[in-house]
Amino acid sequence: MKKLFLTTVALVALGAPALAADLAARPRYAKEPPPIAVPIYNWTGFYIGGHLGVAFGNDNNFNGLVVGSNNDARFLGGVQGGFDYQFAPNWVFGAEAQYSWLSGNAVSAAFPNGMLYTNDRRGIGSVTGRLGYTWGPGLLYVKGGYAFADNNENLTLGGLPVAFNFDGGHQDGWTVGAGFEYMFAQNWSGKVEYQYYNFGDGRFVAPVALAPFGSFRNDEHTVKVGINYRFGGFGGPVVAKY
Repeated sequence: MKKLFLTTVALVALGAPALAADLAARPRYAKEPPPIAVPIYNWTGFYIGGHLGVAFGNDNNFNGLVVGSNNDARFLGGVQGGFDYQFAPNWVFGAEAQYSWLSGNAVSAAFPNGMLYTNDRRGIGSVTGRLGYTWGPGLLYVKGGYAFADNNENLTLGGLPVAFNFDGGHQDGWTVGAGFEYMFAQNWSGKVEYQYYNFGDGRFVAPVALAPFGSFRNDEHTVKVGINYRFGGFGGPVVAKY
């Protein structure tokens, strides 16, 4: 019995270091992936940009009594700039100034007495307020305000200019529109927009021979795509998402 006891003690003593080494070994874990940085989109700030599109008017010249057309699609291109302020926290309010150069005549009307009236509208502009709802990089908005037209109008008879006058100016008017804008990269956003311009009706008061022909509607429908550079862009702290 004494020999058996001593043998058992010796075996335990020899195995203790190996057992302690096994107990001290640390388990290995898989390396955790790095956190994903999620930007917070901030629409507050100034921006400038450009746009391209088409414009067309209603075919309603002088109450339909003369031959004419103002509903043909015309190319437009221009610039815009403005300021947005994000609040509450998904609403965006701002102001924007915009100008578009136009190609082709806005109105062309031939009267039965041989006179020809043309309005080669060179450009249209607007200064509007804008209100939108945002969800991250997207912004859906409406706009409205003051509009103005850069008109180049002529009345001719046999190719020679004729003096004329309207019952009121049709260079100032109003505008409304709606669009969608998307912030696709830091400081850059793209937009698609519909905007309607109304410059009032026009009626000849001189020469008096044209007065009986009534008035014509002076408006523009436009569809634009554009891009903006935003001096605010992504803003606020970066949130780590695991």
